[in-house]
Amino acid sequence: MKTTISYKQIWAIAYPIILGSIAQNIINVTDTAFLGRVGQIELGAGAVAGLFYYAAAMLGWGYGIGAQIIVARRYGESNYDRIGGVIGQSIYFLLPLAILMFSVVQLFGGTIFDSIMNSDNISAASTEYIQTRIFGVFFAFFNFLFRAFYLGIARTKIITYTTVLMAAVNVTLDYWFIFGGLGLEPMGIRGAALASVIAEASAFVCFILVTYFNVPHDKYQLFKLKGFNKKVFTNNIRIATPMMLQNFISIGGWFMFFLMVEHLGEMPLAVSNVVRSVYVVLLIPIMGYSSATNTLVSQVIGQGKVSEVLAVMYKTVLMCIVSVAGFVIVGFVFPDIILRIYTDDPVIISESVSALYVVCGSATLLGTAFVIFSAVSGTGKTNVSFGIEIVVIVIYLLYVFVLTNFAKPSISVVWTSEYIYAISLGGISMIFLLKGKWKNAVV
Repeated sequence: MKTTISYKQIWAIAYPIILGSIAQNIINVTDTAFLGRVGQIELGAGAVAGLFYYAAAMLGWGYGIGAQIIVARRYGESNYDRIGGVIGQSIYFLLPLAILMFSVVQLFGGTIFDSIMNSDNISAASTEYIQTRIFGVFFAFFNFLFRAFYLGIARTKIITYTTVLMAAVNVTLDYWFIFGGLGLEPMGIRGAALASVIAEASAFVCFILVTYFNVPHDKYQLFKLKGFNKKVFTNNIRIATPMMLQNFISIGGWFMFFLMVEHLGEMPLAVSNVVRSVYVVLLIPIMGYSSATNTLVSQVIGQGKVSEVLAVMYKTVLMCIVSVAGFVIVGFVFPDIILRIYTDDPVIISESVSALYVVCGSATLLGTAFVIFSAVSGTGKTNVSFGIEIVVIVIYLLYVFVLTNFAKPSISVVWTSEYIYAISLGGISMIFLLKGKWKNAVV
């Protein structure tokens, strides 16, 4: 099984995303490291409220993936002038969605946390965080749209630049806002949220400036927002809606995981936030290769090379496994050093080591599963990928529910749920691809 797509081409798309993910994870590492030195409650609340925010933001992220698939298909078809319409019509959906998300969190965020958490302290800290953090959803949604455009046309370096800028702004402001200084009073967990909002705003401004001055507007028909186009808008929604729901459910599943862990106590929740932060670092190459798979699969189908889809996927899986292995080895060899980045509490470090081993062991499986799963959505069968995600999340949450409510195991055993998720996701996705019913999908 051969493909005209080379390893070099895959890497050319993936590596800017990987570099961008490294910068993005500097934000995650910084927030966790600083909050880990504020207190155990803030550390746990940062995990729960952060995931609550990302669950809301994933609606925009999912729409962006759908837009990316359409842009990549138009690019593969050489219909460049239709790309601007895809981006422009997206604004009619994303702006009202951002307003809705913002309003819901501001009006009901505190009530939601009070009703689902056992700890009043963590609930209060989570509410304080989310009511500031949610301002970032406006910038995040449009950043996702810019990301969809650049991924779709395989010009991903700008994503790296904007993410590096975002990380630099966040790191600069985080310490100042959280701990105070230079005339500013310490803000604690609210300071971490405010720093992230300003960081997302800086990335948005960077995207606008770079796109306006460095992209051929006429070729792609950008910055020419026209009236509502029902046909383009409807097609966007048809492709994007399953991706939106899929990503919302995926992050929502992780949010539910942390709620179940919170019921085990404040210490298991704090440990899980540290482990989650390390785990997200392990996902850096995985997300890069997953994005590359989405783009390349959609492009080769647009070029009429349907027979190359599986070959592209296999090549990307191999590159992903090799890349992830390096991160995994570091995690196994230097667990204490890595954990001390996030917290100086010896008890949390001691409790986190075994869970870190568990997630490191699951990383290569998860990388394989994500690439295969991204190939499914890249074919345009986003309704199928949504269905797969629902089935897998149900299996995953049932496993965690049984463990946390009946077995009461150590936190490291609870994290074995990642193996269940990876095996289910990769297995079901592979079965669908091998059946070949995706070959006539229309995007």
